[in-house]
Amino acid sequence: MIDGVHKLIDGVVMRPAEVADAEALARAYVRNREHLAPWEPVRSEEFFTARGQAALLDLEARNRGAGQMMRWLLAEPAGEIVGSLTLSGIVFGPFRSANLGYWVDSEAGGRGLATAAVRTVCGLTDSELNLHRIQAGTLLDNVRSQRVLVKCGFESYGVAPRYLHIAGRWQDIRLFQRLLNDREPGERAAAAPSA
Repeated sequence: MIDGVHKLIDGVVMRPAEVADAEALARAYVRNREHLAPWEPVRSEEFFTARGQAALLDLEARNRGAGQMMRWLLAEPAGEIVGSLTLSGIVFGPFRSANLGYWVDSEAGGRGLATAAVRTVCGLTDSELNLHRIQAGTLLDNVRSQRVLVKCGFESYGVAPRYLHIAGRWQDIRLFQRLLNDREPGERAAAAPSA
């Protein structure tokens, strides 16, 4: 179920983001500010506050309600946020595609969390959203993220010059995609066999 809680590894769960997560998410962004700066757009000071995160989460909740995006948080057993995954630009009809973005806390890296979470999102996107394809982009030198994508079945299909404004400048992005299925647009995934 796309709205449910999904167990990953080491007690970490992946669950839908809620406005109530604003304070914990602000703490995670403050803790990871330097770690994420080379890979993300320049952020305002407001972004790193609970108020800024609440406003963003509220906007995301409205976009989610409109079927345009979905965001999950990775949470440790004690509740601390250690990562985030977002499906944005969700398009149905003949395209049936979405964009994937994600990050993992600097202290939680190397545990396989990103790989487990991306695999889980791919499965949900196929079975629950019935999308055909997910795409993701990385900076050319973001080898760790590229490794995660390849492990999860994504293939590189090109480089988009000066595609995203990251870390204060327009940067080239390596594009990846994963084809989830070749079902017809109205056809649903087969139900898993019961035990």
